[in-house]
Amino acid sequence: MLTFEEKLAVISKFPELERKDVSLGRINFHYEQSAYDKKSVVYHLHPNGNGYVFAGKLHGYDTDDKGFVNIRDFSAEALRTLIQASIQSLAPKTTEELAVVGDAQEERWTGPDNQTLLLVLEDELWYVYAGLNLEMAFDTYEEAVDYLKEEGFARL
Repeated sequence: MLTFEEKLAVISKFPELERKDVSLGRINFHYEQSAYDKKSVVYHLHPNGNGYVFAGKLHGYDTDDKGFVNIRDFSAEALRTLIQASIQSLAPKTTEELAVVGDAQEERWTGPDNQTLLLVLEDELWYVYAGLNLEMAFDTYEEAVDYLKEEGFARL
């Protein structure tokens, strides 16, 4: 388990997060550029090493009813990965993403070299986009997911 100071050092490396000291020595970190009402990325980081990171828009994390993951036993790398994914999940859509997605159902996937692809459901087909460029189209969600995983991508 990382100490409070070690967790604080990892979290402080994210310049997009703003520190907010709260009661009982706890610290919150907000992402002010969030496209959503939710701005807290790190919640109640406590001097005993306990704390929470928002993962309510991410897949593969065991969250509480408010979308937070307990980070008590996280390694430095796992904590960095979760915080980065949390920030990306709250980030406003880029102009390219808005042009591609509009109001369609979409998922963000990240892969090698921190590349982001969008998986978009439109007209009963699943499309994979890299920026404005269409990469692939699939009849089913499962086919699209298999392709993305084979290419080394993971869902945010």
